[in-house]
Amino acid sequence: MKQYTSLNDIKNLNTLVKKAIQLKNNPFQYSHLGKNKTLIMLFFNASLRTRLSTEKAAKNLGMEVSILNINATWNIEFEEGTIMNLNTSEHIKEAAQVISQYGDILAIRAFPSLTDKEKDTAEWVLQSFQNYASIPIVNMESATDHPLQALADAITLEEHKTVQKPKVVLSWAPHPKALPHSVPNAFVHLMHRMSDTIDFVITHPKGYELDTKVTKNASIVYNQEEALQDADFVYTKNWSSFSDYGKILPMDTNDTNSTNHTNWTITQEKLGNAKFMHCLPIRRNVVAEDAVLDGNNSLVIAQANNRTYAAQVVLQEILMGLV
Repeated sequence: MKQYTSLNDIKNLNTLVKKAIQLKNNPFQYSHLGKNKTLIMLFFNASLRTRLSTEKAAKNLGMEVSILNINATWNIEFEEGTIMNLNTSEHIKEAAQVISQYGDILAIRAFPSLTDKEKDTAEWVLQSFQNYASIPIVNMESATDHPLQALADAITLEEHKTVQKPKVVLSWAPHPKALPHSVPNAFVHLMHRMSDTIDFVITHPKGYELDTKVTKNASIVYNQEEALQDADFVYTKNWSSFSDYGKILPMDTNDTNSTNHTNWTITQEKLGNAKFMHCLPIRRNVVAEDAVLDGNNSLVIAQANNRTYAAQVVLQEILMGLV
């Protein structure tokens, strides 16, 4: 593996998932791989699980870790040919090349603006680093994707499935803020990669369709309760509108299945016997009620734990390529 910017960088998903699960038995078995190697982690946005799990993963492999919060440094300019006489002090061309001299792998977390659809879908920040950095890049969540979370989700599904071909439902849920499409996009991409072993359904109110380039031929059901019938796993996540980009849509009083959407909160009654998944953080009693999160079928802590091994197996594969 030369980099990890999306699930497309994984040649054999099933093999990598099995490697990650095996790492849990002995997390330090490859600690020699990272000796005298440094992971640089750049955060344009806040992080809890991603930051701690990726740092832990790197240290399990014997790596040194340097962490930089970009908002505490110079403002970086990404435009070509710009006259830098305003609030930016350093251009990506210099920044990426300089950073590449200080580390062996570069991990980046940069959320979308949710205002400029063209730049967000073009992965402006991540792509700029790819253009000018000379070391492998790991995507710790970008404008449209979160492949480390998706890999952790694949591990979780493999560990907890009880039938050969489980039904997995991705359900939109309400949220007071407009949120990115990165996690749902990554999960949909994962489901396409696992299509031979998964029955997959997406459910959301009308107007919250994800990018059709991502969903492709996935089954979309606008009635949540219908979609959740006989589900084995329910992955719940909010996202803002893609068509009316970055917006929370007003309630439609004429459509009882796509109102404003408190009726889309996941309850224990809706969940039934299905396993509940969410990437965290989660707003209790908004996205899902306490009974769901505190119940025996909640996998959110298991998912968070698997973030370490998702990151570790990715870094391991990249380090092996550097040898």
